[in-house]
Amino acid sequence: MINVTLENFETEVIAASQDIPVLLDFWAPWCGPCKVIGPLLEKVETDYAGRFKLVKIDSDQEQELSKAFGIRSIPTCVLMVGGKPVDGFMGAVPESQVKTFLDKHLPPEGASLTDAEDAQALLAAGDVEAALHKLQETLAADPANDDARHELVKLLIHHNALEEAKAALAPALAAIPRQIRFDALHHFLNAIEFVNTDPRGNWELAQFDELIAANKRDFDTRIAKARVLMVEGQWTVAMDELLEIIMRDKAWGDAVPRKTFVAILELLTPPKAKGAVQDTGKTAGGIELAGKVVAETDPQAQMVATYRRKLSMALN
Repeated sequence: MINVTLENFETEVIAASQDIPVLLDFWAPWCGPCKVIGPLLEKVETDYAGRFKLVKIDSDQEQELSKAFGIRSIPTCVLMVGGKPVDGFMGAVPESQVKTFLDKHLPPEGASLTDAEDAQALLAAGDVEAALHKLQETLAADPANDDARHELVKLLIHHNALEEAKAALAPALAAIPRQIRFDALHHFLNAIEFVNTDPRGNWELAQFDELIAANKRDFDTRIAKARVLMVEGQWTVAMDELLEIIMRDKAWGDAVPRKTFVAILELLTPPKAKGAVQDTGKTAGGIELAGKVVAETDPQAQMVATYRRKLSMALN
């Protein structure tokens, strides 16, 4: 257990919660229930032996943090995972309730990495072959392992093994309902295949722009340009081009521009932290979690949110 202030909040809470869940205990010296739950939380931290980190925040001394988390009464506890608040509870609840709360969000004791996470660790270490072997071995043993399939397809695309990527993706595309993350990879593969097989895949952007300037409704040229931009990694420019089609004709080409736009959003959406829940602004216990200190969004997530709004406006 450590005491946290605004000065060390970034290090001890935001950064630390990227590696381990952090439980914030908002308290005050005059608060009777705080004196009851405080020692109980410290005991639970000891019992859980490093599965989460407990920090205490004096709500009187750290009013900016209290305001950021929307604290209205104390004691209030908030769990941080991946730099964001995911759940919380109020009051001096019994030990069994605290443990039930934690068990909803913490990995089981002694839990090891999933096969997909294991492969990601191998990739981080630079061992691509081992990561490929791990994922292929996992899928052979469990074809229903969607996380491993997703990581395998991404890895194969990254290393230009396109036929293998299509083969690995096929079972996921046949599933009903189809997961959006697999649909996104499908559209990305389509863009790569277009660039590799269509003569326009080698065009300069100026060649596309010349045709579009002559006919704003030349949607075939616009989507061809968008696919080239996707493969080049110019995601926002690609989405801008797709929006030009969507705003003029939402249903054109069996709505492929919209579907491709949604696919790009999915490809760019940062992965959720393990154990994170949907961000509704409130926890399951109804605690409001707001404010710049904790709601700061990383630039990529902010860009994705901006383009989601643009798509919504174009469709309405």
